[in-house]
Amino acid sequence: MYLSRFLSLHALWVTVSSVMQHYPSVWGHYDVCKTQIYTEEGKIWDYMACQPEARDMIKYVKVTLDPPDITCGDPPETFCAMGNPYMCNNECDATTNELAHPPELMFDLEGRHPSTFWQSTTWKDYPKPLQVNITLSWNKTIELTDNIVITFESGRPDQMILEKSLDYGRTWQPYQYYATDCLDAFHMDPKSVKDLSQHTVLEIICTEEYSTGYMTNSKIIHFEIKDRFAFFAGPRLHNMASLYGQLDTTKKLRDFFTITDLRIRLLRPATGEIYVDEQHLARYFYAISDIRVYGRCKCNLHATGCKEENKKLFCECEHNTTGPDCGKCKKNYQGRPWSPGSYLPIPKGTANICIPSISSIGNPPKFDRIWPNISSLEVSKPNQANVCDKELLQCQNGGTCLKNMRCQCPPAYTGILCEKLKCERDPGGCSQNSGNMAVSHGPLLPLTALLGVTGLFIF
Repeated sequence: MYLSRFLSLHALWVTVSSVMQHYPSVWGHYDVCKTQIYTEEGKIWDYMACQPEARDMIKYVKVTLDPPDITCGDPPETFCAMGNPYMCNNECDATTNELAHPPELMFDLEGRHPSTFWQSTTWKDYPKPLQVNITLSWNKTIELTDNIVITFESGRPDQMILEKSLDYGRTWQPYQYYATDCLDAFHMDPKSVKDLSQHTVLEIICTEEYSTGYMTNSKIIHFEIKDRFAFFAGPRLHNMASLYGQLDTTKKLRDFFTITDLRIRLLRPATGEIYVDEQHLARYFYAISDIRVYGRCKCNLHATGCKEENKKLFCECEHNTTGPDCGKCKKNYQGRPWSPGSYLPIPKGTANICIPSISSIGNPPKFDRIWPNISSLEVSKPNQANVCDKELLQCQNGGTCLKNMRCQCPPAYTGILCEKLKCERDPGGCSQNSGNMAVSHGPLLPLTALLGVTGLFIF
């Protein structure tokens, strides 16, 4: 009995596993770009929207500091311990490994004890502001998938701005303001993400939640990505279909979670009090032990892989696309304007693959038109790319459109839209009678009409 039950469970598991392998994107992960399916015409490709797996993007970051000489240790200086701000016998010395605190220690695996961290110079030039810009660059478009987390070894700053760029650092927009007093620092009322809603999720807020001053148990600052996702996907992010739908149809929302660079602007160090103690300026500095940025390469839903070459990230593009972000069609695959993939309809989305242009076919007809589908090049089902319909891409010479996928031609005609006589293939050519075997039902559409249809596929 037990063996029978085991075999039944095993058979069920094999069946479930088989189904999951055959439909890998059924859970909405978009982790497969295409699968082979069987139709009455044989085996063809079924194309789907796809995206790379989320990963720790800090592994690929380049960091720059402004001013560049803001890191402590050159010349050596002493600073006060965080736990006891009046114990000021700690030393920062760039020439000694154990006492150095260079920028790369913001991203290293914690191996030394105590924690490794980057540290700025102290506020010895007070009342001149102690300000630092930390810029994180990827030279690649990134889609954020989890909270940005910054861990301080000093007190959390009294004033700080997190900024983002979408154009590789040419322009910057604020992501969030942080302050012990938002009204005084930035002339903004304090808010938290919990005060937002679906309609105000893009609002730039100032929060006092992460600026509690000089305390050893308050080290972390968040920029809350998941809490914003939750407005659409639910508190535990179970309804990802709703989130994907919103991202698909709202460009501003999609752009909000997209970056090429981040900038941490440290404007005022933690003081823990209203007034700066000018007798103990070695208490005031910035120190960061860890920065976490999780996301995925933006590949416009045309790739599941993203590789690093020569310290640059590139999407491993599919769907006949190319470019760092799969942002254009390959040569000879410009049969309609490039378009990003779409998350909709859930769960497979729409691939919007690039389709062959006339130059890729050989022996083209004399008229100038775009071929919407070439089955011999494995794009016989380009995912919502209609070969024919009842309005603009109608089958010629009495052909019948079957499910928008192909034209069923009369005996005398062939071609994608039944636009060619079969007898043209014969050595003897077409006789006068052969051209009368069928009556033309209208001329081929001009290029401009076909281009008009492409708007149906633009995301």
